[in-house]
Amino acid sequence: MSQPTTTRSTSRDTSRGTSRGTADRSDRPALAENGRLGARRIGIPALVFMIIAASAPLTVVAGGVPSNFAVTSLVGIPLSFIVLGVVLVLFAIGYAAMSRHVHNAGAFYAYIAKGLGKPAGVGASLVAVVAYNAMQIGIAGMFGFVFSSFLEGMFGIALSWWVCALIAWVAVGLMGITRVDLSAKVLGIVVALEFIVVIIFDAMSLGAAPEGITADGFLPEQLFATGVGAALAFSIAAFMGFESGAIYNEEVKDPRRTAGIATLIAICIIALFYAFSSWAMVVGEGASNVVARSQEFGPDLMFVFFAENASGWFVTLANLMFLTSLFAALLAFHNIVARYFFALGRERVLPGVLARTGARSGAPVAGSLAQSALALVVILVFAVVGAGSGDPLFPVLTLFTWLTNMGAFGLVLLMALTSLAVLGFLRRFTADYGVWTRIIAPGLAALGLIVLFMLIVANFNVLIGLEGDSVLSWLLPAIVLVPGLLGTVWAWWLRSERPETYRGIGAGGALD
Repeated sequence: MSQPTTTRSTSRDTSRGTSRGTADRSDRPALAENGRLGARRIGIPALVFMIIAASAPLTVVAGGVPSNFAVTSLVGIPLSFIVLGVVLVLFAIGYAAMSRHVHNAGAFYAYIAKGLGKPAGVGASLVAVVAYNAMQIGIAGMFGFVFSSFLEGMFGIALSWWVCALIAWVAVGLMGITRVDLSAKVLGIVVALEFIVVIIFDAMSLGAAPEGITADGFLPEQLFATGVGAALAFSIAAFMGFESGAIYNEEVKDPRRTAGIATLIAICIIALFYAFSSWAMVVGEGASNVVARSQEFGPDLMFVFFAENASGWFVTLANLMFLTSLFAALLAFHNIVARYFFALGRERVLPGVLARTGARSGAPVAGSLAQSALALVVILVFAVVGAGSGDPLFPVLTLFTWLTNMGAFGLVLLMALTSLAVLGFLRRFTADYGVWTRIIAPGLAALGLIVLFMLIVANFNVLIGLEGDSVLSWLLPAIVLVPGLLGTVWAWWLRSERPETYRGIGAGGALD
């Protein structure tokens, strides 16, 4: 997308106590050639769909919610979505305000660089790259398993999970190098169908209600008990991807409003929808039975319920929509990673070739291809390792579980740092924003997210399905954190050896 020029003054407006033009063009001397994304094609509705697609509504309700009931044995999972929704709305208030001034496809990277300093920003950028890649590639494991099972059950076709995962890999890779509005249209259709399936489930559950319609699921004592840490850690994964609105801020129709509004709308929809749907599951199964049924059937619980209460064709349709839900999440996270690579290549934090975009599509082609290459390598490694396991759930228990929890670990850390960055950045805009937006909301969000991050660390073994201490309990988080430390060191080296590149860190698409 063409970077707009401006003749506005970059002087400091001392009379208003705020600093305009904080991203002076002199801070951006080292952008790679071809470092421009496509024209402004994304409006608020399209961006909301793209954000929600990353959270995969049907995948969360069908897979994540029963798993949460099963592992934590808590009935209060619906309340957990409300609690987290409040924290994330607080986060989004400052995030949306900062998005009016920072327009960069590497959202967390740019925000942290401008609010906490460039070394912290570069470190955060590599944590983000690893975390988002882990989310995307981990979901490929679940997709491969579900698609393989669907083909065998419907058509008697036996394909290995990794072959099915590679089918999605090809489709996602091709869409990743096309115009972003095409991806938005596909995601919009898929997300709308997902909502329809879940709403039908909700209605059927409320109609069944073996123990009547009660407030069970929303009672505080049903959540705030032993296991609450694991419950919140599980539930936060359902929101992952909500922060992606700012990543598209160089491609939206109105960079100053679209991302902020879309993010707030998406968080509210996600939180309320998941809270209501998980409550409907409690009602549909009965509060005294939902944990036991979840432990018995796990991610199949919704489809077992459909089989007991709906026609066979609808069960098949629901399974198909579960598959497309996973595909939508794959595509959404692929697009996010591609834009992070683009942003880092444009500013030469990573090789400049990653900034190359399609001449006609404006898509971050090099970043898309880089993400596809990484995904291919990891999928093939797990395919080789799992070849002799004999366990059909191998890709779910390893590739999906390990990598998506790695991703959630990294992204919650980045959100906490971003809240702190918002505090640092908005202090210069005292005349534009009140104390609530500049200090209170991001401060409360930072506190809540830091607590949540500590809960994830404390419950990481539970999240990856292990008991007691294990190598994986520290190795998987280390894979996320070590690149961040290396990135910080790399930024210090750039400051002394490549000052021109260092000056441009985080400045890519800013308009102020």
